[in-house]
Amino acid sequence: MAIRPIRLFGDPVLRRRAIEVVDFDTELRQLVTDLTDTMLEAPGAGLAAPQIGVGLRVFTWNVDGEVGHLINPSLDLSEELQDGPEGCLSLPELTYDCLRALSVVATGFNMYGDPVRIEGSELLARAIQHETDHLDGVLFIDRLDAEARKAAMKEIRESDWFGLEQPTVKMSPHATGGFAL
Repeated sequence: MAIRPIRLFGDPVLRRRAIEVVDFDTELRQLVTDLTDTMLEAPGAGLAAPQIGVGLRVFTWNVDGEVGHLINPSLDLSEELQDGPEGCLSLPELTYDCLRALSVVATGFNMYGDPVRIEGSELLARAIQHETDHLDGVLFIDRLDAEARKAAMKEIRESDWFGLEQPTVKMSPHATGGFAL
């Protein structure tokens, strides 16, 4: 079991677009295991690699007892929308209603490089969209309307965790173009 520190709002790695995974090797499988262990320990409904300081397009989810992962996701979103509460492990104790697609079809790969297709609605769709946003350097507060975003930023600035020292950055063994691990 490898629990990794979760990066908090303000850490630059959370604002960078993660790069595509090209090597489906033992290091990638260890990353998926670390993400899953960290997500379950937190606990959270999902966790993206940038949240533990890895700039690769990988995320895990835990929704309604189903635990899974997706690598290099591509999403097809429904036109029908849902509005509901959303939070983030990188923004502790912060929850705001966020507009998302009601359902999603996500394609990508598993940790062995096999093609995967995931269809989900409601909470699973929300989790997949939220984690894919992380891979693009987008946080859920970026999707809030101006008034809610202003309130969220005020709450973040007043939180006990904001501005805490971030974990030490180490270089990734993957060819990531300088992204941190």
